[in-house]
Amino acid sequence: MINQNQENIINPSIESPSSNGYKFSWFDWFCLWYPPGWLILFNRHWQHYHCDPDGWNWLEYILFLIPGGFYLAIFIRWLRLGCRTPRQETSEFDPSYQQLFSQEILAPIVEHYFHGELHQLENLPNTKPMLVAINHAGMCFPWDFLSLCYLLSKERGWILKTLAGVSLFDHAWMIWWLPPGWSTVLGGVRAELNEFTTALQDNTILLYAPEGLRGPRKGWQKRYQLEKFDVSFMQLSQRFQIPILPVICIDNENLHPWSTNLQKLQRLFKLPFLPLSPLMLVFILFPSMGVWAAKSHLRYFIQPLETTHLQQNDKNSSVNKRAVSYQQAQALREKMQNQIHKLIKK
Repeated sequence: MINQNQENIINPSIESPSSNGYKFSWFDWFCLWYPPGWLILFNRHWQHYHCDPDGWNWLEYILFLIPGGFYLAIFIRWLRLGCRTPRQETSEFDPSYQQLFSQEILAPIVEHYFHGELHQLENLPNTKPMLVAINHAGMCFPWDFLSLCYLLSKERGWILKTLAGVSLFDHAWMIWWLPPGWSTVLGGVRAELNEFTTALQDNTILLYAPEGLRGPRKGWQKRYQLEKFDVSFMQLSQRFQIPILPVICIDNENLHPWSTNLQKLQRLFKLPFLPLSPLMLVFILFPSMGVWAAKSHLRYFIQPLETTHLQQNDKNSSVNKRAVSYQQAQALREKMQNQIHKLIKK
């Protein structure tokens, strides 16, 4: 997982199709305009560069676009696959495909729909590895993460990885929604300590939400109120001497407005969150809208780089070290919270 510029050689597995690139047809522009069609864009782009025999076909795509049609599409696909779920293959991160997806799919969405902007570029360093810490919110598909990845890649040619909840890889909805290994191929790192540790050891620029799932799960009533920061990212930053770049996102709270989390049902269905909002009535009719979010103006304010240090001496027990890391993590939280208050008042 090495930071690379945009002169990467295309992976041989996708070299031939990429010579033509993915060109938007009228149907793709329609899908970009019509919210239930975003899932079609993701899958069509994947199928342009990868063999996906278990993937969606044209009849099923058309069904996405009509109320309740997605349920019929799943049933037809299930029958077509011999009454089984799509095969899940072992996948690896592919920086070449990440760049193609960023340039050909994320670019029109981030620039023309979310109107993503980077601010305070003077704080953007050239160092690597690095941990980019962002306030995560919205109770929806992680568009604040994907948009920041696109903007940083466009600005510096960076290849980034993102720490993502395990459900983004393994949940049944994801297995049916998206191609096999989609999250991993695009740079997703499972939010598990071993995966997290390995990613930080590999000279990576890793995007991370210190609030964890508490951030997007908190709901509309607590918008722009940062939840408690995890300690693990501070401990690993200290252990490997990796600096932290705080980034504050404004307007990601509006990606799914007026939402609240149904905790009991969320736990029952093993989901990261289960929102209740007026938009959920539409989602019930169009489940393919699970990768969509409300139109927002995502502004990212880059803060000065944070370097972390832990005094090393024989008297420091593991408990004391954890206490110090906890204090530093919450101090960073307080600093970011103060900046958020200032920015939303402007």
